[in-house]
Amino acid sequence: MTRVLHLSSGNLYGGIETLLTTLAGERALCPEMVPEYGLCFEGRLSSELRTAGVGLHVVGKVRFSRPWTVWFARRRVRQLLAEIRPDVVVTHACWPHSVFALAVRDAGLPLVFWAHDVANMSHWLDRKAARIPPDFVIANSNYTASTLHRLFPGVPHAVVYSPVRRAPGDTGRRADLRREFDTAADDVVLLAASRLEPWKGHALLLEALTQLRDRRGWTCWIAGGAQRPHEVEYLGELKRQVEAGNISGRVRWLGERSDVPDLLAAADVFCQTNQRPEPFGIIFIEAMHAGRPIASVRLGGAAEIIDNTCGRLAEPGSTTSIARTLSELIESSQLRHSLGEAGPTRARDLCDTAVQLSALHERLRRVSAAAIPESTGSSNGDLR
Repeated sequence: MTRVLHLSSGNLYGGIETLLTTLAGERALCPEMVPEYGLCFEGRLSSELRTAGVGLHVVGKVRFSRPWTVWFARRRVRQLLAEIRPDVVVTHACWPHSVFALAVRDAGLPLVFWAHDVANMSHWLDRKAARIPPDFVIANSNYTASTLHRLFPGVPHAVVYSPVRRAPGDTGRRADLRREFDTAADDVVLLAASRLEPWKGHALLLEALTQLRDRRGWTCWIAGGAQRPHEVEYLGELKRQVEAGNISGRVRWLGERSDVPDLLAAADVFCQTNQRPEPFGIIFIEAMHAGRPIASVRLGGAAEIIDNTCGRLAEPGSTTSIARTLSELIESSQLRHSLGEAGPTRARDLCDTAVQLSALHERLRRVSAAAIPESTGSSNGDLR
């Protein structure tokens, strides 16, 4: 048995949190790996972990602007480590690593950093996290791994694609959701579902759709709620862009949703046109599992995940290329069908839950046993 303590913030909900809930919900597929969780904030993640019935420890809210909150949380984690004595501790991204890596080091436990984003060292959190190198790094894609030398030079790493559960959407809700969002039954629905971050490319998508405003038969659903002040401001900018582009009658704002599988079942195409590279993109795998073709851009994780069997990649930053890609998918139901049909196979090949949990366990087991390979990296295929 390998007992793993995962440390994360818990105040937001996105790809990291989806992964953490998958590790909890699918733990029966790899009973040799026992996950527990340490979070700073209560929220949707803590609620879902409690429902999953795993060990959950809330150590207290942390604000770097209030140093005493950092010290208190570290003390709580030191106590927690002494109580449960995990075999290995995993920090998920730079924020929790900056908060807790010192406490893990003080406890003398193996420390693994899970890289969920590219390392560019432009943010103070990256530079703060870099002060305490882990024993090992797990990267969520080859693209992410290619940037690790900036953050933790010389630290061994491996790529493990996120295990992604197949969560079948309720196809029986298709008609109801379309009525709810005032969408014609025969319209091609383009779904974008992500956090409201500018780099996710909503503005590029809307600009491309503005070029298609005279084309009949499409509606765009945008799912994702503003979780932080800058996201509220960004949402306002997007709504003004829609008004200026005269496509407000074609765009629906769905807000924060917990029923994304049902939305995918009710939609026809999944769209995410990033302005900067996606480190991985769990939502792409979820869309493939749902049998939905994907329209994205040839950047980062998307270029690693999406091939011509399951989607189409436009040129980065080119609204003309994005509009052309969307137009092709809107126009051809046969193309949508063939790409969607190939999606589940592609998703299983990349992110089969049992396979990836086994790969993760093997890596963590080796770290906990101080048997880290001397090579500086490994491809995802090597892990299987």
